[in-house]
Amino acid sequence: MILLFSCVTIFLGIFSGAFALIGAVVTVWCIYFFRDPKRTPPQNDGFLISPADGKILPIRKMIPPPELGLSKKRYFRVSIFMNIFDVHVNRIPCDGVVSKLYYHPGKFFNASFDKASVHNERMAIKITMRSVQSIGVVQIAGLIARRICCDLKEKKHVRSGDRFGIIKFGSRVDLYFSDQFKLTIVEGQKVLAGKTIIARL
Repeated sequence: MILLFSCVTIFLGIFSGAFALIGAVVTVWCIYFFRDPKRTPPQNDGFLISPADGKILPIRKMIPPPELGLSKKRYFRVSIFMNIFDVHVNRIPCDGVVSKLYYHPGKFFNASFDKASVHNERMAIKITMRSVQSIGVVQIAGLIARRICCDLKEKKHVRSGDRFGIIKFGSRVDLYFSDQFKLTIVEGQKVLAGKTIIARL
């Protein structure tokens, strides 16, 4: 993507210095978008760490999507909205094993809308913790995003803070967990992937 933006900028520069300047600004933004800062997650088996940078949308209790394979009781759903200026690298929220993966093609509504959880393109990930608790992580494409990248495989052992994917550009990640966890964040709060504690057992 960075190479593509750079080539377009050079091409525009042949015709106009003004266009080249605009292209250079967009290229710098592209480099900034794909940044991947180092994060050190809090070490505790009972913590759920934020899987994404962004803003906490309204927190709800609802039945998880069936593709996650969780029970049909109400879970907390914490939704994190990533705007185009947030870091978009996604991270594992807890130690465990990837017990299920499911890709669902869909639409591209604004990721801040509640209906995005149901209608948008998404990748659902179920992680079983050492405590035998299972949680759900759902990467959701947004209005501008057109590609979800997920590097996980079923039965893979993962650790809190591990990088597992990215969504391009502007998107959302939903985190589902039972009421055996206690929330440690509030609606509207800014969180950081691999660093902010979302909930604890």
